[in-house]
Amino acid sequence: MSAEQPRTPASITAAVIARRVRRSFSAPARIWRRSLRVRTVAITLLLSSLALLAVGTVVSYTIANGLFEDRVAQAESQSLRAATSAQGIVNNAGSTAPNLLESVRGQAISSIDQVAKPSGFAWLSTPNLSPVASSEAIEPLVSAGLKASLKDGSGQHWQSVSIPLKNGQVHPGVVVGDVLSVPGGRSELYLVYDINDVQETLLVVQRALLIGGLALLVLIGAVAAVVSNLVVAPLKQAAATSEQLAEGHLEQRIPERGEDVVATLARSFNRMAENLQRQITQLANLSRVQQRFVSDVSHELRTPLTTIRLASDILYDSRAGYDAPSARSAELLKMQVERFEVLLADLLEISRMDAHAADLSGEPTNLVALVREGIDSLGGLAEETGSVIHLHTPGGYADVDVDARRIARVVRNLLANALEHGEGRPIDVTIDSSQGAVAVGVRDHGIGMTQQDAERVFDRFWRADPSRQRRIGGTGLGLAISLEDATLHGGTLEVWTRRGGGTNFVLTLPREGDAVDGDRPVPVVPTDAGPEPSQTGEKSARRALRVSA
Repeated sequence: MSAEQPRTPASITAAVIARRVRRSFSAPARIWRRSLRVRTVAITLLLSSLALLAVGTVVSYTIANGLFEDRVAQAESQSLRAATSAQGIVNNAGSTAPNLLESVRGQAISSIDQVAKPSGFAWLSTPNLSPVASSEAIEPLVSAGLKASLKDGSGQHWQSVSIPLKNGQVHPGVVVGDVLSVPGGRSELYLVYDINDVQETLLVVQRALLIGGLALLVLIGAVAAVVSNLVVAPLKQAAATSEQLAEGHLEQRIPERGEDVVATLARSFNRMAENLQRQITQLANLSRVQQRFVSDVSHELRTPLTTIRLASDILYDSRAGYDAPSARSAELLKMQVERFEVLLADLLEISRMDAHAADLSGEPTNLVALVREGIDSLGGLAEETGSVIHLHTPGGYADVDVDARRIARVVRNLLANALEHGEGRPIDVTIDSSQGAVAVGVRDHGIGMTQQDAERVFDRFWRADPSRQRRIGGTGLGLAISLEDATLHGGTLEVWTRRGGGTNFVLTLPREGDAVDGDRPVPVVPTDAGPEPSQTGEKSARRALRVSA
């Protein structure tokens, strides 16, 4: 494998520029996605700009054509009067002598200046006379096409030209050509008109259209902002009220104003909120009644249970003097009384958790030692089931501030559950830690569960196989209490399972803080799980996060 090439200063600079460009575009994009008002105003301004641009283009084009046509008509009219005046002067002369014709042409030119006031002129093709023009720049403006039009036809002809000025500027202009009858033949008269005033007028009109369009665009933007605010403000208020309802403030409502669609939305939303508040209140009251009932019943049963326990102990201690059926009955009575005591203790614990009255007594605890004690306490059950428990401790030796009694109960529940469903196969217990968390995993290789069973594994009094005989007198509350214990510590209790592939429970506890924040020292999916087969019902459930929420 080749070594990685070092980055050059040019590549670093390019990366920095690209990162800055992305940041500069990310903020407007974020505002565009989050703000309905910004999108409404922006789209309104865009469409209005396109409409104003189209209207302004049409208006400007129409005005430009009108001004140009008016100026051309004026030039033609002036040229016609000038040509008529010049023709009259030539006709009155009646002589063909060159000297006299030159004088007559001078008089005609003076008349043309007075009548038409052109910017320039050119008198060409006069028999016996040389061409004359007001300046050297005028004659080149007369194109061959215009000359051909005058020779082939009659009447006036014109064309647009660009008039060069002495200062280097160029003005738009019009050349109007006319034919004059002179002694000895025909003569061509070309009058040049500077129409720069039309161009300046058009620029003023276009500037006025631009300023008016910008002002109108600003006005449209302001109107769009006001109108969008009238629509968006109630929606924002509805969204804020929804957030408050989601946070538990069930008394929040949207103000109802008017009879429009927004008011109808507010009334419908408020009715929905009232129904939700009523139903949630009813459920909360029912839950409190249920919790109080369980707590009261559990407390009331303790006294008669104590009496029954004393009586069962006496009968159990005297069973040697009984016949076989009576002795067996005394043993069963003692066993069931003990199980009833455990169930009663679990019910009291669950009721305290439901009432949020459970307290933690945190103390520095070594989880490795705590798990070993749990394994030792279940040694008899392990021998009975034939399962061998293997303890793996790559980490977790440092003390963690936890409630040792609750965590020990979680570990015993997980170990007992693994022994119960491990089918006599080995059980792997893994303890590991990271900088932010410590975890305990209990992996059995038993029958496993389906996806539907994994969804309910932490439910109270639920059993995956009700017909399966238990080796230990469980109450059906062990995993539910374990989940609550993990939640009280800010941790998680997660499960992975596969039908026929066993089950893996992972308890993860934070070293500091109130939550694990995604740190998993022991993976939920075990390393020996292998590829997931189709239709296995594999499930990785984070029920602790759901319950704590």
